[in-house]
Amino acid sequence: MKRHAKTQILRILLGLALAWTALGAAAGPGRDALDHFTHNLKTLDARFEQTVLDTENARQGVFHGIFQMKRPNRFRWDYLDPEKRHIIADGRDLWVVEDDLNHVTQYYQSMALKGSPAVLLLADTPVDKAFKVVELGERQGLQWLELVPHKVEDSDIVRVLLAFKGNDLTRLEMTDKFGQISRFSFFDIKRNPKLPDANFKYDPPEGWDVFKDLRG
Repeated sequence: MKRHAKTQILRILLGLALAWTALGAAAGPGRDALDHFTHNLKTLDARFEQTVLDTENARQGVFHGIFQMKRPNRFRWDYLDPEKRHIIADGRDLWVVEDDLNHVTQYYQSMALKGSPAVLLLADTPVDKAFKVVELGERQGLQWLELVPHKVEDSDIVRVLLAFKGNDLTRLEMTDKFGQISRFSFFDIKRNPKLPDANFKYDPPEGWDVFKDLRG
């Protein structure tokens, strides 16, 4: 569970980094939508559905929950179904909370992302410095972009697809180096709502098991 949770964190944060980082590529409808989406984006609140596919494209699970983001570097994913899991980033630490096990894993946020393209989230680096950006055109009423790491050997992710409806990011698909695919769909997107700082803080309840992975 710990290994899976950390891998899931990196995939999620990679997707967010790509979605939040803009400017620098040749213009096109997909890139224009990305630029509009990221422009003056301070907070975000949305519901999501995540589907995980194995190397044979067989569905391994479907998960539902709520995502919130507050720049800089704070976000939380609340998995609500089929089981409760929480991923909370407070700007310094990353917390993976497993309610049913009374278990929490604490990571240094910077170390959890080290060696991953997700470090783009922590610095205002143009996405083009790390990824080739390809316009894929319109499909299913959405504008699609493909992002491929310049150095595939240094990345856990080999391909990312972003899809926009108007200027909203509605789909995100990531393929890892083992061939597993994670697909996210976003609903009820609220841009720049008021989100209290308390949403992005976490203190483990008394008596819970806290595993600390604070290597640095």
